Amino acid sequence: MKNYLITGGAGFIGSNLTQKLLDTGNTVTVVDNLLTGSKENITPFAANPQFHFLQADIISTEWAKELHGQKFDTIFHLASPASPKQYYTHQKETLLVNSTGTLNVLELLKESGSGNVVFTSTSEVYGDPLEHPQKETYWGHVNPVGERSCYDESKRFAEALCMSYVRQQQLDIRIARLFNTYGPNMEREDGRVVSNFIVQSLQNKPITVYNEGKQTRSFSYVSDTVDGLIALSEHGKTGEIYNIGNDTERTILDVAHIIKKATGSDAPVTPIPYPKNVPGDDPQRRCPDLTKARTQLHYNPTISFEDGITKTIPYFKNRFNL
Repeated sequence: MKNYLITGGAGFIGSNLTQKLLDTGNTVTVVDNLLTGSKENITPFAANPQFHFLQADIISTEWAKELHGQKFDTIFHLASPASPKQYYTHQKETLLVNSTGTLNVLELLKESGSGNVVFTSTSEVYGDPLEHPQKETYWGHVNPVGERSCYDESKRFAEALCMSYVRQQQLDIRIARLFNTYGPNMEREDGRVVSNFIVQSLQNKPITVYNEGKQTRSFSYVSDTVDGLIALSEHGKTGEIYNIGNDTERTILDVAHIIKKATGSDAPVTPIPYPKNVPGDDPQRRCPDLTKARTQLHYNPTISFEDGITKTIPYFKNRFNL
């Protein structure tokens, strides 16, 4: 049995990670200020004596004082708004949680003598990539002052901060660059493609794709992403970066039709221009090179997009009465 700390553990991926770690007999402490996380996501764990919840903002230092004397095998640092709608709405908070918040997490690692930190970065650090598929060695093609910059640049800063602590403090920190993830515990209206399309399909409203839907993405079912994070905590190397996701690439238009079919919807698939409330600089292609994760972490995503969507639709129906 191990002892884990998860910042942002009430969020979409964080709550699924919490579930997996508790199910395998571990102790989990979640720190979350519930800015974009949901108390509903962690309510099922409340009666579990191995689960502990601290509602706090990691931008402050008070939360670390509450954990004084505790030592964790791994600290999973997931705290941050992560969908375009979230970080576009909470720009200052996004910048601060990935800078000051990350600093506080790394200081906790140093002071507590915990095992390691797994920092969840993002494929957004690659920007609108000129390399395809994207390897961890690619430096990216990012607009540092664009509408997505509060997220892109704060994650890039956090990676640099992690590497400074690796080099100067000799701390054990591993970096995961997560690619598009979907599944249960997503928000209904988080602005992500999968949630948008499922909700529109179930309501028989037009399934809206931006422009002609020729942009590509690769989608990882949340259990595969969680398995990748755990594998990184157990087998990753200090100071190394790993892409975590699924490397099956498909167009957004294809995604719309797959979801329409899975829901049995009669809704039309409708191209629309980008609305003003959607951050610009939308990457046209996005797909990870998983060679490093497969070789070093023995990581291999197993859930196809079609199967993952079939698993995700009942969650939206039940939780949001669709």
